[in-house]
Order: sequence, then C-alpha cells, then structure tokens
Amino acid sequence: MKINRKNSARLLVLCAATALMFAAGCRMDMQDEPKMIPQRGSTMFADGRSARPQVAHTVARGQLEEDQYFYTGLVNGKEQDAMPFPVTLQVLERGQERFNIYCTPCHSRVGNGDGMIVQRGYKPAGNFQDAKRMGQPLSHYFYVMTNGYGAMPNYSAQVSPVDRWAIAAYIRALQLSQNAALADVPAGKQVQDLKTIAVKQGLPASYAGPWPTTDNTDVNALPPTGTAAGAPAEGTEVRSLNQPEKNPTINAPGSGSKTPATKAPAGKASH
Repeated sequence: MKINRKNSARLLVLCAATALMFAAGCRMDMQDEPKMIPQRGSTMFADGRSARPQVAHTVARGQLEEDQYFYTGLVNGKEQDAMPFPVTLQVLERGQERFNIYCTPCHSRVGNGDGMIVQRGYKPAGNFQDAKRMGQPLSHYFYVMTNGYGAMPNYSAQVSPVDRWAIAAYIRALQLSQNAALADVPAGKQVQDLKTIAVKQGLPASYAGPWPTTDNTDVNALPPTGTAAGAPAEGTEVRSLNQPEKNPTINAPGSGSKTPATKAPAGKASH
C-alpha cells in the first residue's frame, strides 16, 4: 500500500515537472520569438542585417513587366500613336469612368483644362482640345499619367496600367467629339443641332454652347530626364510601334498570343 502511494507521488511530480518544462518553453517562445524584425540588426549574417537583399536576376511575382510598351508607353524611348491592345466600346466606357473620377477635377468633363480645382485657384491644366495636345501621340497621355508632368503628379498608384490606357483612348475619343465635323457622320445618319435638342428638353439654347476655357492652359514643363519624346510631325503617317507592315502586332499583356495594334483614330471613330 505504501509503495503504491510512493509511486503515485513520483508520477505526479514527474507529470508536474514535464508540464512546467513545456509551459516555460512556450512562454520563452512568446517572449522571444525566433523571427527577424524589419530594419533590426542581426548577428546571424556577416553584414549584420536581418533584411536580406533580393537574389540576383530574380523578379517578384507579378512584376515582370515584360511588355515594355504596355508598362511605359515608350518604344526605344519614343512615344507612339497606338494602343497596345484593341479598343472596344467597353474599353472606352471604362476609360470614361476612370477619366471622370481622376481627371475631371482639373481637366473638366470635356477636357478643356478648366475643371473645378482650376476654377478655385489651382494651376491651369492642359487643354486636350488645343492644337498642341491634339497633335501629341496617344501614348503621351499614358506616359504623363505614369510619371507626372509639370504640376500634375503621377497617378501610377491610383490607376492601373490597363486603366491608364483606357483613359488615353477615351481622351482621343473626347478630342474627336469636341472637334467633329459633319463629314465625320456616317451616311444615312441624321444630325440634330444641340441647341435645338436643348430647347426641346426645356433648357435654354445657351446650354448647348461651347464650354468656357481658362486664359492660359498652355502648361509647358519638361518631363523627367532621359525620356524626351515629341509628337509626330504634322502631315506624317505614324506607324504602329515602328512596324512597316499594314497589320502590326503587339504582345497583349497576360496572354501568350499576339493581338493587332489599334491605331489611334485620325479623323473618324469606329467601334
């Protein structure tokens, strides 16, 4: 009987010691976890840094950016008057939505550079309807959104590359809409005067008049060093991405196939 009690006591002490040992070890792990805290020194590595440099010649997942034109808007350091993927009505609608969110505060809904922010004292924005902007290649707008220009900050953090291209396509469509001629209307389509439509809607005829513009929207500023690209000379044909053939191709992002490059509209819009 006494032997059993002694054995039980020893077993109880052994279990308690084991539990205490595990508890102490777990508590030490919680107090001093085996991890590297950012920007803190370490004695594990010879250079004394806990943060390790990236392995040479490696790229993080999703950051390969293999299609140079899609991500930079430049080919051999030059802007191009072409889209890196086909422009559809869906692309234009997406571009309009993003334009109305990010661009209208300065450039206004019609892109005349007289947005609400400008009316309240901010530096005049570029007027997409003036001769200078009308002559700039389409990727110029993508480049400016990506890198900023003059008083305009870059929007690369707010707007994804594909949305920046959609905005650029919509800007071109917006330029056409504000400078359209009767000759641009397809045959058989009826054209109504905007003032007549406004009166029918119970609005004054002046409602359909031209939007006012600021006195000076000719913002001249040099882009960041190393990427100067000018608009194509007036009267010259701009080939898509320096391709001599009639149907050039561009690698569409995210696919292994090639899709035809879409040339910016020169005078007529097509869907």
